[in-house]
Amino acid sequence: MNHRTTTTLPPVTLDDVRGARKMLTGVARVTAMEGSRRLSQLVGAPVHFKCENLQRTGSFKLRGAYVRIAGLLPEQRAAGVVAASAGNHAQGVALASSLLGVRSTVFMPKGAPLPKISATEDYGAEVRLHGHVVDETLAAAQEYAERTGAVFIHPFDHPDIIAGQGTVGLEILEQCPEVRTIVVGIGGGGLAAGIAVAVKALRPDVRIVGVQAEGAAAYPPSLAAGRPVAIEHPATMADGIKVGRPGDVPFALVEELVDEVRTVGEDALSTALLLCLERAKLVVEPAGASPVAALLSEPGAFEGPVVAVLSGGNVDPLLMQRILRHGLSAQGRYLAVRVRLTDRPGALAALLGVLSVVDANVLDVSHVRTDPRLGLTEAEVELHLETKGPAHCAEVGQALSGAGYTVIG
Repeated sequence: MNHRTTTTLPPVTLDDVRGARKMLTGVARVTAMEGSRRLSQLVGAPVHFKCENLQRTGSFKLRGAYVRIAGLLPEQRAAGVVAASAGNHAQGVALASSLLGVRSTVFMPKGAPLPKISATEDYGAEVRLHGHVVDETLAAAQEYAERTGAVFIHPFDHPDIIAGQGTVGLEILEQCPEVRTIVVGIGGGGLAAGIAVAVKALRPDVRIVGVQAEGAAAYPPSLAAGRPVAIEHPATMADGIKVGRPGDVPFALVEELVDEVRTVGEDALSTALLLCLERAKLVVEPAGASPVAALLSEPGAFEGPVVAVLSGGNVDPLLMQRILRHGLSAQGRYLAVRVRLTDRPGALAALLGVLSVVDANVLDVSHVRTDPRLGLTEAEVELHLETKGPAHCAEVGQALSGAGYTVIG
């Protein structure tokens, strides 16, 4: 990346991050650094996870929210704070406000997962559901701030927020002083900007790599244009980094200090989440797994030792179920096929017998007998199978074809 040349002081400095760390003492956890044997083998160098998914509220967001609210004037605190979020920022603001004795109101989309709504309320915020997309929720929160005088707490576009998030970078340097590359997910850019401020000031040789979801990648066109550019209709399972436009404050820092921004697809995200769960025994949300997805997609592109920041672990159980199935499918460990057969007694049992011989575990069976596409004596069966990988999937297909079955897909 070509860094711009500027004579202006950055809006966030190392001293700001150090000050934020003092403020967060006893509030935010110094989260664990865990090694990943699997990724270390792939990369050919040590890979460590910075486990912000184990932070209070389940993500790094508490750090910035607390620093921002703690910095308010007494009269601002008295007016209360308001935020808009579908999850992590909501919980960070709620807990930070409670710890500081400040009244908080959090606007969330009407479709927000119930566990996230309940958690935000449990941390002490008044939750108001408004709109179906985050932009509508954000507009409602800003209108509330103007009407009531409550201070709007932006999720990423404020120096205090960035300074708080930058404390992650200080911890990384202390826990892994030999680090050569830090990989971190990017939505609005607050976390990446904060880490870059801290790390580049102390270790300019460390490479900072940001990761965005392909369907919500606003930073590449923004960096190309030299200014924040909005993208229309960002779409990704990684709602924690589904941001349509970079923040002005973090963008300037990312442009200056982050060495590279990569993108990853949905298959890579779900595979990464599955790896974290199976191999590291860590529950990580898709946004938090984005650095792992980047490492899996091109392991040779990262100089080690590498630290991958697992930014959060707040994932709705229903979404987790779908993502895990998607990840299993991407790895060839889950197979969905439709088979056409003769509609007669025992036909389904015979089909299942073929699958038993090749050791395919049947998870679900759907039997269709009436459909305009089917002949008078035909039936169609949709099977969801647990398999052992791509080679086993091919073996299953060959066994079905060899037994005379017509495989539709």
